[in-house]
Amino acid sequence: MTVFVCAFYKFVEIADCASLQASLLARCEQGGVKGTILLAREGINATISAPDEAMTVFLSDLRSDERFTGLTVKQATAPNHPFQRLKVKVKREIIAFDPSADGPLTEVGTYVKPRDWNALIADPDVIVIDTRNAYEVAIGTFERALDPKTAAFSDFPAYAKANLDPQRDKKIAMFCTGGIRCEKASAHLIQMGFGEVYHLDGGILNYLEVIPPKQSLWHGECFVFDERVSVTHGNTPGTHVLCSDCGFPISANGAEARCENCDALQKHASHER
Repeated sequence: MTVFVCAFYKFVEIADCASLQASLLARCEQGGVKGTILLAREGINATISAPDEAMTVFLSDLRSDERFTGLTVKQATAPNHPFQRLKVKVKREIIAFDPSADGPLTEVGTYVKPRDWNALIADPDVIVIDTRNAYEVAIGTFERALDPKTAAFSDFPAYAKANLDPQRDKKIAMFCTGGIRCEKASAHLIQMGFGEVYHLDGGILNYLEVIPPKQSLWHGECFVFDERVSVTHGNTPGTHVLCSDCGFPISANGAEARCENCDALQKHASHER
């Protein structure tokens, strides 16, 4: 059985989170959909898996809601469900950042398609920032990208305040896994007074799907928040597993691997997917 793994988000006003939660939960349970769906006043954020037909039905049903018409979905396949259960939750934010800010509901930076991304980040006048957490950056990132060394995305405003200056830093290009964090980060920088703020449309996952390896400026693998742990070009499973001691991603190549975070030795590491 082929399982489809789909990730999507949309910033849109949702006034009926509780009733939508109940409706989505029922539809997912009926179709055997697993994974996590987050709802908030500001929108929806999800990574889910289901057999082909069930996923098609679920997405078609979701897009029938005018708030989610035209929803962009990043899709990959897996031999089995990468998620063990289903969670549909109502949160203050669909990605934790600053619950007091309107963010992407009011304004965002300029979207850059994957095929235009290489030229942008090769420009020496452009500051390239990886908005993901340090443990994600450690296993892969773009050329020239700065690592804010954040432990959580909510640390990004403090990093921006301490390290970026709208009078000095005229062009900023940001990226993240699927695009959602950059939507919030770009809105935040615009509110800080930055004029030219760009972000990778669809995130790293979209880039790895569209750009051939020989043309790629991506180095390493991309961490993902499911049992695949990491993916490479074509969004195929990578070579990382999670450390059994601390949960840090480590390479599973070879008979054993040592975790860079806690120094635990993972013997006979494997990467069966």
